[in-house]
Amino acid sequence: MEKTVQMYEGKAKKVFATNDENLCIVSYKDDATANNGLKKGTILGKGVINNRVTNHLMKLVESKGVPTHFVEEINDRETVVKKVSIVPLEVIVRNIAAGSLAKRLGLEEGTKLNKTVLEYCYKDDALGDPMVNEYHILAMDYASKEELELIAKYAFMVNDILTDYLKEVNIELIDFKLEFGRLADGTIVLADEISPDTCRFWDSNTKEKLDKDRFRRDMGGVEDAYQEIMKRLLGE
Repeated sequence: MEKTVQMYEGKAKKVFATNDENLCIVSYKDDATANNGLKKGTILGKGVINNRVTNHLMKLVESKGVPTHFVEEINDRETVVKKVSIVPLEVIVRNIAAGSLAKRLGLEEGTKLNKTVLEYCYKDDALGDPMVNEYHILAMDYASKEELELIAKYAFMVNDILTDYLKEVNIELIDFKLEFGRLADGTIVLADEISPDTCRFWDSNTKEKLDKDRFRRDMGGVEDAYQEIMKRLLGE
């Protein structure tokens, strides 16, 4: 598998075309951003951790019936994935109030929600990734009704799979963001990543934050938190 041209560079990853038109190579960076790119920095080793943790969790959810873009990890930072066109939605699943939800609704962070909450944001940095509902999504043709139903189904499946799995390693899944893509034939698959960048992971006992909030909030110990996630999930 050979890289040909760089197709895209985002805040955390680069995507390269390959000599197979249906496959790409994703390369994870150590760059870190927060507040829609207003805060910038570096988390040493983050690219390696996010690549390996994402692939580990992608394989897990795929084995339980959620189709993903994952194909093969080729080294610590790079992974072969199926080429997709990204559905322009951030799909957010919330089990416990934290971050923007706590702020928006005046809830104390850590409040258990009576029911899992599913939110959608339109992916557009210039607009600040505004929250949208199903009516907006259908009106703007970001996704069809059938696609949206499938995306919601897969998001709840991922939540159930990860919640149960993470409990075994003493991690509470507070909330997380997913992205989905369409394959060439229109099939919806889970894409992007599942990592401490995109999930809120708290230690089940101490409630210590083991995710990007440590960077967002200048809490310190960011690298240690990411390393701790890799240690608990991959035993390294």
